[in-house]
Amino acid sequence: MATSRDDKNLTFRKFEDGDHEWDNWANQIFEGDHSNKCPTYVHRTPPCQGSCPSGEDIRGWLDIVRGIERPPEGVSMQEYAFRRSTDANPFPGMMGRVCPAPCQDGCNRNDVEDFVGINAVEQYIGDEAFKSGFKFEAGAELNGKKVAIVGGGPAGMSGAYHLRRRGIASTIFDDHSELGGMMRYGIPGYRIPRDELDREIERIVEMGGVEVRTNTRIGRELSVEQLEKDYDAVLWTLGCWVGRDLPLEGWDETPNCISAVKFLEQFNKGEMKYTANKIVCVGGGDTSIDVVSVSRRIGTLKDYKENPEDVINGKISHGDIDLAAKVPCASVTLTALFARDQMTAAEHEVNDALKEGVNIINEVMPVEIIRNEAGRATALKVVESHWVNNAPVAVEGGKEYVIEADLIVSAIGQGGDMAGVEDYANERNLMDSDKFYQVPGKPGHFVAGDIVRPHLLTTAIGQASIAAESIDRYLRNQEQMNRPKVDKHHFSLLGKMKEAGLEPEPYSAGEVRGTDDMGFAIHNYEDRSKNEVISSDKLFLGHFKFTPRILREEDVPDADHVLNHFAERTIGYTDAMAIDEAKRCMSCGMCFECDNCVIYCPMDAVFRVKKDQQTTGRYVDTDYNKCIGCHICSDVCPTGYIDMALG
Repeated sequence: MATSRDDKNLTFRKFEDGDHEWDNWANQIFEGDHSNKCPTYVHRTPPCQGSCPSGEDIRGWLDIVRGIERPPEGVSMQEYAFRRSTDANPFPGMMGRVCPAPCQDGCNRNDVEDFVGINAVEQYIGDEAFKSGFKFEAGAELNGKKVAIVGGGPAGMSGAYHLRRRGIASTIFDDHSELGGMMRYGIPGYRIPRDELDREIERIVEMGGVEVRTNTRIGRELSVEQLEKDYDAVLWTLGCWVGRDLPLEGWDETPNCISAVKFLEQFNKGEMKYTANKIVCVGGGDTSIDVVSVSRRIGTLKDYKENPEDVINGKISHGDIDLAAKVPCASVTLTALFARDQMTAAEHEVNDALKEGVNIINEVMPVEIIRNEAGRATALKVVESHWVNNAPVAVEGGKEYVIEADLIVSAIGQGGDMAGVEDYANERNLMDSDKFYQVPGKPGHFVAGDIVRPHLLTTAIGQASIAAESIDRYLRNQEQMNRPKVDKHHFSLLGKMKEAGLEPEPYSAGEVRGTDDMGFAIHNYEDRSKNEVISSDKLFLGHFKFTPRILREEDVPDADHVLNHFAERTIGYTDAMAIDEAKRCMSCGMCFECDNCVIYCPMDAVFRVKKDQQTTGRYVDTDYNKCIGCHICSDVCPTGYIDMALG
C-alpha cells in the first residue's frame, strides 16, 4: 500500500535526520557493534573481465576449472569451461597463446603478488577442446534471415558465430584462399598452431547456416549492390592489410623498403622460405617482433643473390630448400621509439626475441634511408629521441646510429584496403562506426574489427559480438538499446539456478509485503555486474597467502639454435597445473565458498544453504531474526560479495 512521503501521521515512527545517532557515550559503546543493516550478496564484474575487450566471463571459467562452479550432470569440467569461455570468444586456443592479456594487467591479484595466469588457463581450455573434439551447439533455429560478412578473420568469424547462435545465417566472403585473417596470415605458426586454428574455424562452420566463399573480393568479383540485393544485412570485417610507410623521404621509390604486413603474409602463405642477410625492422609492437623472430628462424642462403622484396611482393616464390644451404642472417635489428619497458609488444615476446639473437635499439627514431647509386637502401639512419606532445622528437646532440640493411621493414601500423568499396572509406581509409557498430548513413550495414580501428584480435572478436546483437535487433525491426555501462558477457545467477533445477517458483502470491519466505524470488541478492567493476579495496586481501604464479613452459631457442626452429613456442598446462593456477583466482565479486562468513558470524546468523539447494552464488544465506548487523561477515569476505545493505 502506497503512503504519502509528506504524511506525518503514520502508525510507525518516521526516520528523520539525527535519529540514527546515539544520545550518549554508553549507547555508542554498547550499541555501536550492530546496525539496522544485514548482508546482501552483490554480484559485480571482476576487473579481469572488465579489461577483456571480448568480454569473457573469465572468473566464471576459472571457477569451473578450479571446481567451485560445478558442471551439469554428464558434462566434464573441461567441456563446461569450454562452453563458458566460448560464450563470448570462439577462439580459446588462439587467444590463450597470442592475446597480450589486458585481463592480466587488470587482475586484482596483482595487489597480492602476481596476476593469475589467465592466458595459460585459456590455452588449456582450448587445447582440451581440440583433443576431445568438442563442438559448438547449433544455436537457435534459423529464422530465414541471412547476413553477408565481408572478411573471414577473427571479427568475421566471431560475427558468423554469434549470429548463428541467434538463429541468423551468414555467408563469409574472403579474398584469401583460407579463412583466419591475421590469425593465419599475420601470426607465425610457431605462435598459433595451424591444426588448432583450423579446428577452431571449422567448429563455427559446422554449426550450419554458415556458408564460405573464399578467393572472392567484394568490389571486384561481387558488387556491394548485389550483396544488398541478396542479403538482409552486411557486416564489414575487412581487417587492415595495408602497412603504413615510414615517413621518410624516398620510402615509396626504394624497392627494398616494404611493410611488415606483406612480409608476414608471404611467410605464412609458405611463399617465403628465407630472406635477406641484414634486416632492419622499425616498430616496437607484436607485429615487429614477429618480423624479426621470423627472420632469425628462416635465415638466408649461403649464396644469396635475389632481391628480397621480390618474394615479398609476389614476383617469385621459394620452393623446397636444402637446409644445408641456409645460414643465419648476419644481423637482425629492431628499432623502437619507446624504452624497453614501454614497448607495446608483450614483455615475454621482447625477451624471447632477445634470446633468439635480435638486436633491439630503443628510444630512437628513423631519419634517413641511405641508398646506393641503384636507388636501393643500404642502411637506415636513426637518432636518439624522446616522446613530446604525442610525437617523437630528436634529442639535441643525441646519439646517431647507421644500421646496415639489405631490407627495411616498416611495422608502425596498418590501414584498410578499400579498393572497390571507396564509398565506405573515411579520411583514414578505415570505416566509421557508431556505438552499435552500425555504419552511419548506411542502413543495414554494420562493421567490426581492425577496419574500425586497428587493435587486438580480442577487440575485433568483442566488437563483432556486439555487432551481431545490433544486427539481430535491426532484422527484428527493433530500436537499438543503450549498451550496459560494463558491456560484457555476464554470469547469470537465474540461468545457473535454472540449470541446477533451482529456478524460482512462478509468481502467484498477489500483493505481498516481503518475500523472505516466498519461493518466487531470489532473496537478498543484487546484480550490479552491468554497472560496476569491483576493485581490490572491496576485497579482504588478507585471506590470500603468497602463491607464485605457475608459468607455462616455453620452447624458445637461443641465437645459436634458432635457425629452422619452428616448434610451437608455448607449451600448455597439464590438468593439475591448470587447476592449481585457477585456484589462485580470487573470484572477485562472486562467492567462492570459503566459509569465512559462516565461521566468523558471532550470532550464527549466516549459514550454509542445504546442499540440494546450493549453486554458484547461492552457497550461504542469512537468518535475519538472528542478524544484528555487525558487518563482520562483510569485513572477512575475501571476494567482496557481501555488502551491508538490507534493513
